[in-house]
Amino acid sequence: MSDIQPASANRAVFVSYAREDTAAALRIAEALRSHGVEVWFDQNELRGGDAWDQKIRRQIAECALFVPLISLHTQERNKGYFRLEWKLAVEQTHLLLEGVPFLAPVVIDDTRDSGAAVPAEFLRVQWTRLPGALPTPQFVEQIKRLLNAPVPSDLTAPPMPMRPATAAARSADSPAASAAAAPRPSGVPTWLAAVVGTGLLGAVAYFALRPTAKETPVAPAKVAVETKASVAPSAAPAPVVNDKSIAVLPFENRSEDKDNNAFFSDGIHEDILTNLAHIRELRVVSRTSVMEYRGKTENIRSIAQKLGVAYILEGSVQRAGNKVHVTGQLIRAATDEHVWAQNYTRDLNDIFAIQAEIAQAIATELKAALSPQEKTLLEHRPTENLAAYDLYLKARDLRNRSRESYEFLQQYESLLQAAVTLDRKFAAAWAELAFTHSAAYFDYFDHSTARLANAKAASDTSVRLAPEEPEVIRGLGNYYYHGLRDYARATGQFEKLVRLEPNDSEAYASIGYVQRREGKWLLARENLRKAVQLDPGNLRIARDYAILLAAGRRYDDAIAVGRRTLELHPDNLNLASLLASFPLQARGATGEMEKLLASLSSEQANSPDGWALRKNIALQRRDFAEYIRLDQLRPLALEAAVVDAAQGDLAGARTRLGNSLATLRSRLADEPDNATVWSGLGVREAILGHKEEALRCARKGVELLPETLDASTGPVRSADLAFVLAWTGDKDAAISECARLLGVFNGPNVHVMKYDPRYAPLRGDPRFEALLNDPKNNAPLF
Repeated sequence: MSDIQPASANRAVFVSYAREDTAAALRIAEALRSHGVEVWFDQNELRGGDAWDQKIRRQIAECALFVPLISLHTQERNKGYFRLEWKLAVEQTHLLLEGVPFLAPVVIDDTRDSGAAVPAEFLRVQWTRLPGALPTPQFVEQIKRLLNAPVPSDLTAPPMPMRPATAAARSADSPAASAAAAPRPSGVPTWLAAVVGTGLLGAVAYFALRPTAKETPVAPAKVAVETKASVAPSAAPAPVVNDKSIAVLPFENRSEDKDNNAFFSDGIHEDILTNLAHIRELRVVSRTSVMEYRGKTENIRSIAQKLGVAYILEGSVQRAGNKVHVTGQLIRAATDEHVWAQNYTRDLNDIFAIQAEIAQAIATELKAALSPQEKTLLEHRPTENLAAYDLYLKARDLRNRSRESYEFLQQYESLLQAAVTLDRKFAAAWAELAFTHSAAYFDYFDHSTARLANAKAASDTSVRLAPEEPEVIRGLGNYYYHGLRDYARATGQFEKLVRLEPNDSEAYASIGYVQRREGKWLLARENLRKAVQLDPGNLRIARDYAILLAAGRRYDDAIAVGRRTLELHPDNLNLASLLASFPLQARGATGEMEKLLASLSSEQANSPDGWALRKNIALQRRDFAEYIRLDQLRPLALEAAVVDAAQGDLAGARTRLGNSLATLRSRLADEPDNATVWSGLGVREAILGHKEEALRCARKGVELLPETLDASTGPVRSADLAFVLAWTGDKDAAISECARLLGVFNGPNVHVMKYDPRYAPLRGDPRFEALLNDPKNNAPLF
């Protein structure tokens, strides 16, 4: 072993991780690098084989600090290359002087150290806990201190003492205790956090993506699949159920006027669930994952097993006049034992006190300590005006039931505006109102300066009233994201939420959405995966996750996510249609869509989702007569105009467009920076044969929303420009742009392009056909 140099020869950190934790490892590596720490993080060299293996061995022998990332994924996998890395690191400790810091384990979720599937040597040093793999300044400074720690000059010098773990040392913002090697302690500290419940992870296959030592990671879209990803994990052990995990089932509505009070009982249920989620030591199943159990008679033990929790809270709400009666009972699922129960009959204005008392009582029963900050959050009264609270609950009920459309946002805005009119100090309502304005602005429903000003005013008011309230932090993040496209500040707010509430799936999803706009596909994938894992019943997040995977051409992964989600939402035709489209995108296979169409009832076939599916299949079959017939039932002028134009009926296409150009141009008076309107004008002008104006408008759309500003939607605007180039006769430029977009995330799909009438002018050109038939143009992008 004389060829192995001591660790002190380099001051580098080696980060070791399971392939499913790639994004987490990258986040930690980038944080350390930004502070001048050299990180060896093998993501780029993907050849495998002896040379690659020897490089890893050499780096572990030469690094100054070995940082293994410990997580649910490392727990689940009995076999993986990271386990060899861990073994090599342990062997390296036997060559070091006593007291030389080398092992610095980092746990990135709620995995316990007691019973962890790690080498015994890892348990002899203090673990650093970074929920969500979000590096803190204290963590970075601790790593730098360990790298610069003096090496004992005497072999007989006593080892560095091992201090017992403290609550402060385990907090997300506190520095890790010494990572030095030490004698085996008499007992290993036990953390009271839990392993995150399993979600869609088991259905999705991931591949490790690692960079060459001493190199900055390349753009994720250019990263290939690593050889060691082919190592198949053994069967996962049975999931560990956290003894502080709880699911809050929907509360029964016992009010006499059930229809008019359903929003109230649901609102109380959501508030109690949210209060429990404020308590860091508890793992609380999210609302969307428990709502499917409304009214079901399934036994408690079965529900708990499906949700992966130890306790179930159920209850009821009855509202009568200015009185409210709330019941709650906490059940230990394994024994069906009622460990706590309480009835509350109070004046209606005591509803917030009831919610706080229930959360505190449950924390006491589960022996979950409350920090001063958590206690303050529980005792917080969001408003003193019960009429305003009613309006806020009605708005939330609408949000939970409706799709995000402009009509939805308008109704939502109306309820929230009425709430803040009644109570000008209602911070949470102001934060939600800021979201409605910024969402309307971001989605180009109303991209006016007045709309953005309204978003800022509402956001500023909420922050002034309650800057540390979680919903205000979320609202500020949404304003930065949707209103200003200030991705850095938006991410900062959402990361703050994650630190406050590590089980908040929406916070992780929001981080992923921002990273998607930034083109950070690996990080976006990891955070959306985490959000789905925390809240597998959340249809919107799971659907967005599947769309992200498909946009990156990870079709098998997208299909796995879609299937698992459809099991939870079997009657959702929109999701079923999306799932059926993935084989088409992957292989040009239309069988799943045809099979779905054949299975629809008459009612489903005539629903908006059924109608969209039928029109799509008509295009695939090139049955334009059927498409036009269907369009007459629910007309979409632009789509039908493109179909007419593709068949050579330019007069019919122009007739279909009608006054749409005038309508769009009138919007530009108030919304001069609306990229969607500019691109829409360009497409319509191209169909009308107005070449110069079409190009001017389409280029303006790309200029306002370039791919550098929005890596997710920017390619859609670029595709509009390609359309205009094709339809105005510049085939060379159109084909060149199509070739570029086929290498871009969320660009067009080759199999869809084969039948999409938008590309009719290019069909038959050998260059265009070659693009569609080149396998690399549908290969995975990350």
